[in-house]
Amino acid sequence: MLIKVKVNPGAKKQQITKKSPDSFEIRVKAKPIQGSANQAVIKVLADYFKIPRQKIRLIKGARSRNKIFKLLD
Repeated sequence: MLIKVKVNPGAKKQQITKKSPDSFEIRVKAKPIQGSANQAVIKVLADYFKIPRQKIRLIKGARSRNKIFKLLD
């Protein structure tokens, strides 16, 4: 399953908002330095979907606010 995520790094608190069935907006505390914000987003998605972090792959947008993630079975 592919999902689209808009990321807001450096937020005061972590939060996930569902925009549509396959689109989310995620705010994370981590700064976008050396992939730390991407790892924080993966952790938030893992908690939201109740799956291990290893089952989430960043497909597109490693250096962008708009990202596409793949949830593995």
